[in-house]
Order: sequence, then structure tokens, then C-alpha cells
Amino acid sequence: MRAFLVVSFIAVMTTACSAPAPPPEPGETVFELQLPDGFEAAAETIQPPGLLADVSYLASDELEGRGPGSAGDRAARQYLADRLSEMGFEPYFEGGSWEQPFEIVGITGNFPELWTFDGPDGASESYRYADEYMVTTGVQRPEVSIDNAEVVFVGYGIQAPEEDWDDFKGVDVSGKVLLMLNDDPHWDPDLFAGERKLYYGRWRYKYESAARQGAAAALIVHTAPSAGYPWGVVRSSNIGEQFELPETDGPHTLVNGYLTEDASRRLAAMAGYELESLFEAARSRDFEPIPLGVTTTLNFTNDMRTTSTANVAGILRGSDPELADEIMVYSAHHDHLGIGEPDETGDDIYNGALDNGVAVSQALATAGAFSALPERPRRSVMIFFCAAEEQGLLGSRHFTTSDAVEPGRLVANINYEMGNVWGPTRDVIIYGMGKSELDDWVEAAARTQDRTVRSEQDVRAGWFYRSDQFSFARVGVPAIWFKSGIDFIGHDEAWGEQQYADWIAHKYHQPADEVEDDWNLEGLAEDARLAFRVGAAITVADVTPTWNPGDEFEDERNASLAALEPSP
Repeated sequence: MRAFLVVSFIAVMTTACSAPAPPPEPGETVFELQLPDGFEAAAETIQPPGLLADVSYLASDELEGRGPGSAGDRAARQYLADRLSEMGFEPYFEGGSWEQPFEIVGITGNFPELWTFDGPDGASESYRYADEYMVTTGVQRPEVSIDNAEVVFVGYGIQAPEEDWDDFKGVDVSGKVLLMLNDDPHWDPDLFAGERKLYYGRWRYKYESAARQGAAAALIVHTAPSAGYPWGVVRSSNIGEQFELPETDGPHTLVNGYLTEDASRRLAAMAGYELESLFEAARSRDFEPIPLGVTTTLNFTNDMRTTSTANVAGILRGSDPELADEIMVYSAHHDHLGIGEPDETGDDIYNGALDNGVAVSQALATAGAFSALPERPRRSVMIFFCAAEEQGLLGSRHFTTSDAVEPGRLVANINYEMGNVWGPTRDVIIYGMGKSELDDWVEAAARTQDRTVRSEQDVRAGWFYRSDQFSFARVGVPAIWFKSGIDFIGHDEAWGEQQYADWIAHKYHQPADEVEDDWNLEGLAEDARLAFRVGAAITVADVTPTWNPGDEFEDERNASLAALEPSP
């Protein structure tokens, strides 16, 4: 996962304070899963040696970190297609192709060392690139210019009619630089799902919101508590070449980015405000945009190039004539960061073994388990390997919004992301728990492994919106990501916390993310069997999972299902 998507991983994974799902009471009716014949034997095909073999190749130096558009990327895609073919899957895409190619645009912004903001009475503040301000271009142009634009504080920058919340109140902020909070209202359980961060609180929503208002730029006030990660992650995630899908028609800001908390405080003071007073003003439905009387100019150039990558997908056709058009889809992103800045040992290959090679190996093992069933399940099964996830979920976003799929035919998505390489656990974490009935299916499957299910501890981190399951959810597909927690068998929870903390500190998005001799993949295999059980049950069920009533993606699901109905 991309750095700004993952750095609060330590806090999220340390779930000792998060209550597991309670066991059923005596006599309580328990939701049980119907499974296809031969399921247990097929599940036993998922074993650590097979997982290790796949990740060892995908994370080898030969594939050079699987950077988008690279030779290693192409080799990985061919390997995935070959493996799916070996297991009896068919190419999913048009013309009998395993791949869905698409263009991506690589952009390297040449930003000034200092960005100056001018206040009243000749006051000014200048912020240093990477240390105090961090931006990316919002448009795919060789030259970008913001000229004497006014800075306006717009609170959370949210328009949410269902919450009776509008931070703009009809004020014209076109051409302005919008300063906004990296969060959503969370102090009231009846507002925006309370403590759990929704998409409204994510950086991407902020940029989209500013663009809809015709703003020149969106600047987010970075604080570690609101973002879930320190400034260093903002810096490392945005320096160097960034990839995007080709620009489409529609509103775009010229610049998107962040100011540090200290830089934001100095900017507010120059305008005659305390930053905390602006924060407090934003905590109200009555908030209106506050012009700060500060202006700024920014000019920079972009170095651009166009390349291509591809999603990979195979399908195992269902056996039921009426249900075979419905698809249970498993996903995992196949890309990583490629070749980059060398570490202290001189290693410059960012192998991406745990992120996301182990997850790809789980998806391949799941494909093998389905192919091992004596009869094909009623519904079809898709194994989907997303491209360019590290660049902002580009591959899954391209797929789910393309003509390659009708979202209403996808009955559910289980996303594999990262994984557990330290052994079996007693617990399972669901990210975004409470959103859909898939929680019940996972809990029922976990009981067969004598495991408890719990939500992530840090619900403010907005984990559900940070990997490819979000792309499926945005088009209405009931989607979920779950994996091992920290209650490792044979160890206390402090040990489990330490494994994740050490990995984040020393190996995450580093050349050191490589296959290691001391890995224990029993837990990885157990998680894959768990996902196989859930998906296999969905392929044969009479009724498939839905979003919980009132969930933010429920209306999109209803619309996608209605689109399948024949015209009157």
C-alpha cells in the first residue's frame, strides 16, 4: 500500500484494546455457511509451501520491484496469467485476454524550494518544500501557475446533504486556495458515523471537493492525530514521480497538498487568527468559509511521460445456468515501487514481498482451491490482480468504472492486502467492520477456525478507504478486507505488536521488504482458507451479502442492481 495509506498500520494492528466479537450465547441462533461439496479437501490445498513459492518469485530481484510499466511489471503479469491458466481459469477480458491494459501518466513536479504567502501590512511567511509544504500537481500540464490567489479556510471542506452539512454555504471560492482540515466531524456519534472516519475525511475527497468548487488549490492542515501518520509519510509519499490515470474532462484543482501543523499555525497568525480557533469554528453546521486576507503565487513545471500497465484477471465459470453471470471476485494488487533510492547497503530494489507479494500468493492459492473442487460452484469466481494500487488504486478504479464489468453482477469482493508472515493467530481483524453483512459471513467462517473477529482499533484512520476494496465499494459492490490480528499462538500480544512495529519501522516501502528465512506462513495460509470459505459459501448461497441499511454505498448498490433489469 502507498505510504500515506498505510503508516498508521502499527496503531491499527495493535488491537489488544479492541473487543473481539463475543461467542454465541447458549441456545442462540448462529449464522452458518452453506459450502460446496468437497470444500474441506479443496481448502487443504492452501499450504505454506505453495504460498512461499509464488511470493518468492514475485518478490525476487529478477522482477525489480514490479514498478508500474516496467519489465518486472510485465513479467509479474505474465506469471499471474500462466498460474491462473494452469489452474483451469479462463481469461476474463475481451478477446480472450488475461490483461486489461491502460495508460498511466508519470509526473515529476519541479516545485520551488520556498513557497511564500503574503499577509496584511507587508507580512509574509515562506515555507520550505518537503519540510513544511508538500504538493502535487492537480493537472497534467507542463507548466502550472497560481497568481495572487486568496487563501480561504473552509473547515472540513465537506458537502454532505444527508448530514445537513455544507461547509461552503454557497460562497464563491473559485480561484481561491482552500485551507481545510484532514478529518470529518467525529465528536458526535450521530454525525458522520461518529469516531469512524468516512470518505469525507480522506485526502482524496478534499481534493475532489475543492475541484468541484472551482478552487485553484487544496491545502490540508496536516496533524498526526487527524491523518493517522506523521509528516514524514506525507513527504516520502509525494516526492518524485507520481502516476495518474490520463486526465479526463471535469473540474480540477491546479495544486493539491499539505502544510505542516506549524506552518498552518503561522499562516493563521499572519491573518490574525489562532489555528485552534479556526478548528473550533469548523465544528459547527453553521460554519461559513473564512477569507484569511492572505494571498499567494506559485509557479512550477512538470516533467511528464506516458506509459502503460495492466490489470490481470481470470474467471472460473459457474455451473448454474441462472447464477453463472453473477461473480464472486477476489482481488490483490500486483504492483510495488520498482527501483528507487538505495538504502545503506546499496540495495535499490523495492521487492514488495509483504506488500503485496504475500497477498498475491493468497489470491493464487484461492484460485487453486476453487479449481480443486469436484464440481464448479453455482456462481462464477474471478481472481483479479490490480495494477498501480500504490499510486492511488488506479488499476481497480479503472476496472470498476470501465465497460469490462457490470458492477451489479459482482456479488461480493474480498480483497487481499499485505499479510501475516509471523504465524497463526487467534483473532481476525475486519477493516471497516459494521458496513456490510459480509461481517457475519466472516464471523461464521472464523468460528470454524476457533478465531474471534474484531474491528481495527484506530477507526479514525479510515482504513476501509485505503486499498482496492474501496474501488469496488464505490460502484456498490459489497466489499471487505480482513486479515490476522496480533494475538499470535504461543506469544503474548506485545510480541505481535512488536512484529508489526519492527516491520513498519525498518522494511515498509523499503528495499528490505524481502522474503525471509524465518517467515512462518501458517497464519497466511489460515487467512486464505478463511477467505476461501467465505467466498465459496457466497458462490452457492441462495441469498448474497448486502450493505447494511443506511451504509454510504447502499444507494450505489441498488442503482447497479437496477441497471441489470431489462427496460420496460
